[in-house]
Amino acid sequence: MFVLWAMLGLLTLYVIRAAIGPSIWDRLLAMNLIATKTIIIIIAYASVEGLAFLIDFAIIYALFGFIGTIFIALFLSEHRLGKRRRGK
Repeated sequence: MFVLWAMLGLLTLYVIRAAIGPSIWDRLLAMNLIATKTIIIIIAYASVEGLAFLIDFAIIYALFGFIGTIFIALFLSEHRLGKRRRGK
């Protein structure tokens, strides 16, 4: 149970980093870390309580988190590239 509380503590630190991150890339990294810690918390809770079906939810959450990160990174890179083209 200590691991779950430690992960929740780290999760709150990542939420603070996502809120006050100096750049958008820092916020994206913080959101990625939040998703990773959430997956670890789900899997740790599933193993402590013996609920194997929660691992399926963790895998689905990981898939959505990965796809979301890729789409946000592509959007940000295209948005910045568009600004550079307009400025020249």
